[in-house]
Formats: sequence, C-alpha cells, structure tokens
Amino acid sequence: MPPATLAENDPFRVRLLNRFWLDWRDKCLANPRFQGWAARFPLTRRVARREARALFDLCAGFVYAQVLATCVELDLFNTLARQSASAEVLAVRYSIPVASMLMLLNAAVSLRLLSRQGTSFRLGPLGAALRGNPSIAAMVAHHRMFYADLADPVALLRGQAKTQLSQFWPYRGNTGQSAAYSALMAASQPMVAREIIAAYPFNRHRVLMDVGGGDGSFLRLLAPHAPELQLRLFDLPPVAVAATQAFERDNLAGRAQAYGGDFGDDALPKGADIITLIRVLHDHPDKLALHILKSARAALPPHGVLLLAEPMAGTKGAEPVGDAYFGFYLLAMGSGRARRPAEINAMLAEAGFTKVRQIPTSQPMLTSVIIARVVT
Repeated sequence: MPPATLAENDPFRVRLLNRFWLDWRDKCLANPRFQGWAARFPLTRRVARREARALFDLCAGFVYAQVLATCVELDLFNTLARQSASAEVLAVRYSIPVASMLMLLNAAVSLRLLSRQGTSFRLGPLGAALRGNPSIAAMVAHHRMFYADLADPVALLRGQAKTQLSQFWPYRGNTGQSAAYSALMAASQPMVAREIIAAYPFNRHRVLMDVGGGDGSFLRLLAPHAPELQLRLFDLPPVAVAATQAFERDNLAGRAQAYGGDFGDDALPKGADIITLIRVLHDHPDKLALHILKSARAALPPHGVLLLAEPMAGTKGAEPVGDAYFGFYLLAMGSGRARRPAEINAMLAEAGFTKVRQIPTSQPMLTSVIIARVVT
C-alpha cells in the first residue's frame, strides 16, 4: 500500500511504524560500536564524519564566535585588507604576545575568516565578506550583551535572569537607549533593505509610511530606487527627531516626513497607500503585535498594502536562524518572538487583511517578506 494511502486509511499504523523506526535509529546513533562502524564503512563514512563535525561545532560554537568577536574588536579585517602581515608584525601592532597572536590567526584561518600565504596572513573569504557588510560587525560587537545573557540559559528559560538586552531594548522615556538601539538597527539595515527593495516594486505606490522606522535608514536607502515615492516615518518622538535630522542631511526633507508617537497607544497617521513593518513585529508579544497590525489596517485606504519583513521561524534552509538564534535573542530581550509565516498570516487575517502572500527573497536567512492587502 502506498504511504499516502496508508496514512489516510490507518494513521495509527503509520505513527507506530514511525516510532519504531525513530527509536531504532536513535539507539543506533547512541551506540559507540555503531558510531565506530559507521565511521569506517565506506558507504557511511562521509555521513558519519559530517555528523560528528556538526556535533562538535555545536559544542565549540561559542569559541568560534569569540574568535570572530576578537577579530572585530581588533579591527583585524580592515588591517589585513590594506596589507598582509606576519604574526610578529601583528603582535607588535596589537600588543599581544607572538604565540597568542599566532593562535588567534590560525583559529581565524580554520574558520575561513583569514587565509595564510607562507608566513603572512591576509583576508579569507568570510573575512572579506564580513568587511563588505559593516552591519555584521556591528551585530558582533552588540553580542557582548547577548553572550552575557546566555551564561545561564536555564535561568533565562525559567524567566529568572535579569538580562542586559532587556535593559537595552525597552527604551521608552530613555533618549540615550533609543539612540543606541536606533544606531544598531541603522547599522544592520543595509543588507536587509537590499533584500526587501529587490523583492518588491515600491515605485507602484504613491506614499509609503515606515512604522517603527528608527532613524529612517530604510527609507533613505529606498529613496533613490523609487524617486517619485513620498516617504513617511512613525516612531517614538525622540527617534522621529533623529529621523528628521537624517532626512535633512540626505536632502530628503522635501519628500520625507517623520511623525512622533507610540504605536502601542496612538493611532497611525493616514494618507499612505503602503505601510512597512521592517523588523518590528517579532519584537513584540502577540497582543501588541496584533494591535500594531490592526492600527496599520485602520490607517490604510481600500486596496492599500502592508509589507512586513523580518526573520521568521521555520524558514526552509535557515531554521537555526529563526528558531535558535532569534528564539533566544528575543527571549533575552524580554519581548516578542520569532513567528512562522502561518502564524503571521493568521494574525493578519484577524486584523482585517486579505490576499496575504509571502514573496521570495534571495537571502531568507536575513529576512522574509509578507504582503497583505486591504480589500473592502
């Protein structure tokens, strides 16, 4: 009987067979004798070694991240982009003993951050790519707080940890924190904005309002791609002031305007035929997230569009990003969660949106995009 027919006619039997198979598989994988045999047998050797490496990488991942963090803190990538150098030269430059510097450099080579040519070191493929994305370096520097918050993950899961990230993010009434958070988001915005701009034709719209838009970095990146589009931004009053200043610096004051307010309490300004929520919804719990979506629905005219872009849980090929990284990151933040597209679609329907669809991006690991329309 074909599997599909079996599943339809006898789902209990399918569950029983699946459980038998999975139990047998797990016992084999946990057996040291089976592990040794699989590592030697030609047909399973490559898979066994790959899985062993993946397991070790999980154990050693924090060390790898610290190697990256050290390279960023020392500005090693920019130094070696200008000229390759030996361990001895770099040791003097950074006041680090030669043996320790050589250990760092070899570690970076093993992670493809650097490459070695004789006795000299230069950028590797990942180091070169990181240097071309300053936003990644900004996130690595920001991770100091995140690493500290993960020191006791069980306490974090139990809600018993007072995290640094939770003090950093809820910036209402704290101008210094709002500026710091907006600066971080602005630094990481270009690579996200490129994905969104490539995925959707914004020039078909008349007025766009970016809700929770920070200092306007997304709108300023979008502006040259849709020169006829009028730009609006809504964020907390001190953030809106920073956005206004940024628009003026970029000569966008004639077509860009920032509104100050709190989307938890205030109605969104009307007049835009497209509203964007860029990395906003996942920062908030379900009740507030639904409130934001309902506010956007109320502010949009008939046939208006809501564009929602953020990393999402369950993204094919990038499952660890949404479910592991952002799962724990937002838990440490103390607000919000990474949601699956189906969850977001249900919230959009409850908020009154129709014709909801997901549109592809070239790097779904960075962001996924959902479009929802208002049809009356």
